[in-house]
Amino acid sequence: MSEFDNHDLPGNIYLVGPMGSGKSTVGKRLAQVLEYEFVDSDREIEQKTGVSINHIFDVEGEVGFRKREESAIRTLTKKTGFVLATGGGSILSAKNRHLLNNTGLVIYLKTSVEAILERTSRDKNRPLLQTENPRKTLQNLMQQRESLYQQVAHYTIETDNKNATTVADEIVDSIGKTN
Repeated sequence: MSEFDNHDLPGNIYLVGPMGSGKSTVGKRLAQVLEYEFVDSDREIEQKTGVSINHIFDVEGEVGFRKREESAIRTLTKKTGFVLATGGGSILSAKNRHLLNNTGLVIYLKTSVEAILERTSRDKNRPLLQTENPRKTLQNLMQQRESLYQQVAHYTIETDNKNATTVADEIVDSIGKTN
């Protein structure tokens, strides 16, 4: 399925998956192991706009945020030599899926709703979880997004009950590079 030979590292590695799947934490570790730069698309958007993701959601709604996210991913995928932690909903855009799938190696960090709830329970910086029933919200998001994560991914790595180092090591093993 992947266009990359297991002996050659891809120019970029993109991590996709739901919020709380560990994209940023795993991404930092993976970048360190591979000696790549680490980039988080949400942080890039915040740096460019000078405001938080929550503020963008409050002012522009999810539609405005997704437009900014698309622009950020379009710009980022023109570069090489980095690990990118994407936003959980970045795969909703067909343009993003195409860019990610065709300019790097996409790893889906598959995570259960239970694990996400545990990991995000004290995090107030998740605009889509600021609801009365975060479990139901996550279940709905996963129902909507699961097939898109699978569609775009070259590899799927389960993250439940694993720390960032273990997941990063599994990714390295999957792409055929040893420490």
